[in-house]
Amino acid sequence: MDKLERHWRRVRRMTGWLLAIWLLSTFSIIFFARELSGLTIFGWPLSFYLAAQGASLIYLAIIAVYAWRMRVLERRYREEEAA
Repeated sequence: MDKLERHWRRVRRMTGWLLAIWLLSTFSIIFFARELSGLTIFGWPLSFYLAAQGASLIYLAIIAVYAWRMRVLERRYREEEAA
């Protein structure tokens, strides 16, 4: 298998997993919003906190993992090309 093809397969697999996490987290917050609104924190429903803060933190974590992992994958690809 070609080095470039192997590199892009790794990138696509990682992107697929991160998109699945994004979809699952977004869907879960929306799907369980009614059940979560019964719980309150400081007078506000838990679904509010998850939608306003939790989702943003999850998306930020996804971006951070993507940047970190792409740096690792690019370094690995450059090392394979040099060898």
